[in-house]
Amino acid sequence: MLPTGSLVNAAAIIAGSLIGALLHGRFPERVRTIVFQGLGLCVLLIGVQMALKVDNILILIFSVLLGGLLGELLDLEGLFERLATRFKALVRSKDTGFTDGLITASLIFCIGAMAIIGSFDEGIRGDPTVLYTKSILDGFASVALASTYGLGVLFSFIPVLLYQGGLTLFAGFFQQHFSPQLIAQLTSTGGVLILGIGLTLLDIKRVKLSNLLPALLVVVVLTLVFG
Repeated sequence: MLPTGSLVNAAAIIAGSLIGALLHGRFPERVRTIVFQGLGLCVLLIGVQMALKVDNILILIFSVLLGGLLGELLDLEGLFERLATRFKALVRSKDTGFTDGLITASLIFCIGAMAIIGSFDEGIRGDPTVLYTKSILDGFASVALASTYGLGVLFSFIPVLLYQGGLTLFAGFFQQHFSPQLIAQLTSTGGVLILGIGLTLLDIKRVKLSNLLPALLVVVVLTLVFG
């Protein structure tokens, strides 16, 4: 199965990032600030809505805690920063915000209900509607992000395509194992991580989200074992 929804999503991010990069430096600081504050508030709302879909709160708590411990032991945040820095050198970018833009945009676009449910929906039912909707949102978000961080945001289409496309193909092969409870637990765990993104965008607290990513894997295991 061709992950059409993810391909469209990647194209939207590329287009939005190019527009944002062209506007780079032309927005007054106060305009960029209000855009990120608005985006941060919306991200918080999305995170709350997702987190409230939790089916078993204990599984969610242990997933986040164990996932965070695993991420810290593996130092995923440091790994992602090193990979982004190497990629920056590979494309010979002199943009000082390249690494931050790539990591921030990748986290925003990859972690969320639409990324998870949309990929599963296309893989299980062959319906990419949710991912098409996400593509519109990501396209507009990438304009705002690229106008501040630069072209690093554009290359976030690579992890988005690999992540969502991989989930779609995975769901297509193992669709019989994805119960409504498992999808709810994945969505709620992603919602908790999304809240961290909102706090970071609002400059309230920088959360080491990369090190919390294993929680998405842990919640699948715990749900299958104890759900």
